[in-house]
Amino acid sequence: MSYSSDIKSELALLMPEKRCCMLSEIAGILRTCGSIRLAGLNKVNYRLATENAASARKIIKLMKEYFGIKLELVISKNMVLKKNNYYEMIISEDMRCQEILRETGILKVREGFNFFDYEIDDSIVHTKCCKRAFLRGVFMGSGSMNSPEKGYHLEIVTSNEALSHNILRYMSQFKIKAKCTGRKENWVVYIKDSGSISDFLNIIGAHKSLLELENVRLMKEMLNRTNRLVNCDSANLDKTLAASEKQLEAIEKIQNSRGIDWLPPKLRDIAILRVSEKSASLQELGAMLDPPLGKSGVSHRLAKIVEIASKL
Repeated sequence: MSYSSDIKSELALLMPEKRCCMLSEIAGILRTCGSIRLAGLNKVNYRLATENAASARKIIKLMKEYFGIKLELVISKNMVLKKNNYYEMIISEDMRCQEILRETGILKVREGFNFFDYEIDDSIVHTKCCKRAFLRGVFMGSGSMNSPEKGYHLEIVTSNEALSHNILRYMSQFKIKAKCTGRKENWVVYIKDSGSISDFLNIIGAHKSLLELENVRLMKEMLNRTNRLVNCDSANLDKTLAASEKQLEAIEKIQNSRGIDWLPPKLRDIAILRVSEKSASLQELGAMLDPPLGKSGVSHRLAKIVEIASKL
């Protein structure tokens, strides 16, 4: 199963406690995985289609619980790309299709004529809990998410720009950083920030999936921190070796021109120690002296040796 399927399977078990939230979730699902089918004589059917079995189960359960209708499920094979199962349900005129579409804010009347409204009806999605349910519905209808091991990307595909901007508006009310873009004939609301994805999963009630995401984030953070420390240690080692090489060249120059014994005792001691301990750090060199010397003191003496050598 994909990570998206795991999230939807979790959400399929979550039923809203309030009828207002149930209607909001149904409205979100119908708008993102449904389409109108004209049946003639001013009649319409509404077709719901999804490639996710969990979403299909949730749709059937919600429609029976709220509207008291039993949708028939037709399973077919999608012959495009991965050839997954395709789940299709029809809300027919006999099932009070127009009444359902009016109650969910999809079908409205203006000057005696029916029209389909792509804007979200705030009278349906008006409370904070209803907005959570609506966002859960739109994700169930057409949402998907990459496995966090591969990257952070959550998206909801819509059929029109107005709906996508309404989804963005509700997300922004929960401080979720999301964006919208066109993709062929569709509009896509997407989230790439891992923190915002975590917030979104929490809002729609996918708490198990949220914990899995946080575990992956934590492991990635620990791995990145370890890599940074390794890189830092490697850089420090390279820096130490480069400084040591410069100091050894200076000591060799003094040895060839004047001899090590020409140096003052304190400088002579550190020079002899540097020659014998080529890869030692300044702190390690200082600990070997008698009496021990701090890192800054060792650095000062070696810098003095390099300065003396440059003047020879």
